[in-house]
Amino acid sequence: MSRFTELVDVAAARLGGTVLLANDEFFAPKENLLKAGQPVWREGEYTDRGKWMDGWETRRRRSPGHDWCIIRLGVPAKLYGVIVDTSYFKGNYPEECSLEGCEAEGAADAGALAAGNGVEWTEILPRSALRGDAENPFPITQRSRVTHLRFNIYPDGGVARLRVYGEPVNHPGLRPGTFADLAALKNGGLVVGCSDMFFGHRHNLILPGRSTHMGDGWETKRRRGPGHDWIVVRLAARGVISQIELDTDHFKGNAPESCSLEACDAPDLARGQHAADGAPWTTLLPRTPLHPDAQHRFEVSADPATHARLAIYPDGGIARLRLFGKVTA
Repeated sequence: MSRFTELVDVAAARLGGTVLLANDEFFAPKENLLKAGQPVWREGEYTDRGKWMDGWETRRRRSPGHDWCIIRLGVPAKLYGVIVDTSYFKGNYPEECSLEGCEAEGAADAGALAAGNGVEWTEILPRSALRGDAENPFPITQRSRVTHLRFNIYPDGGVARLRVYGEPVNHPGLRPGTFADLAALKNGGLVVGCSDMFFGHRHNLILPGRSTHMGDGWETKRRRGPGHDWIVVRLAARGVISQIELDTDHFKGNAPESCSLEACDAPDLARGQHAADGAPWTTLLPRTPLHPDAQHRFEVSADPATHARLAIYPDGGIARLRLFGKVTA
């Protein structure tokens, strides 16, 4: 699978991604397109419209044109790729698809977006062939800030899931002096690297809300040698961290024994340089014991920083990390 899938699905429903409008959803509703789980097949199940399908499916088109839907991303982002998943759509998948993006702040009206009133739609994925019952990966090279997508299918048919991978962009409300969770994905934070994520993905650490189960956090494999595990977060904005919240919710027999947290001020650090080579790390929280299945809060004092590095000893799982602080100029 393409490397862009290591980034965040910025259209995910749990981030607030929503299918606002579709020109047709006769056989299966548009909301299925962004559901979290993998598509499923229910043998022999039918509705009063036809075969039950886990996706978005339009009726057979008998006139010129094509079908489409409008999607509001859960977080504004620069996009790197999409997965158009046609699982279980075999004789009823679209022949082709395309994507357009635009930037529209606030509660933009779906009808106005569809009509192009007040926004400029830019093609980010040209019309591309699809395979049925398959995950279709497409890289995206257009790097402008996007808040909404128009997903076009040609001429009609069904798509099980749409995954949209990108890097969150700073929330427009993060102005100097603002107090916020500087690590939060919703604000533009991003986990840019980690030592290991065998059991739980690194991006789970900065998702909104409390974790729902053990698989909804960041968890490493059992360490059998020396050393410890770590994760690096690029903050949503340069700021001064004053409060750390670290939850080990649901991690009972596999919580780390202890943790520490460092920060550095390296605004020019590129994605992938997660070790912050040459950047001076400053300790905000020295190695501190942790409790299983618990919430931990720490008051700290620090200088302005752009990145934070959490170390866990020797391994284990962390549900959520919050780094509250004040945005600097």
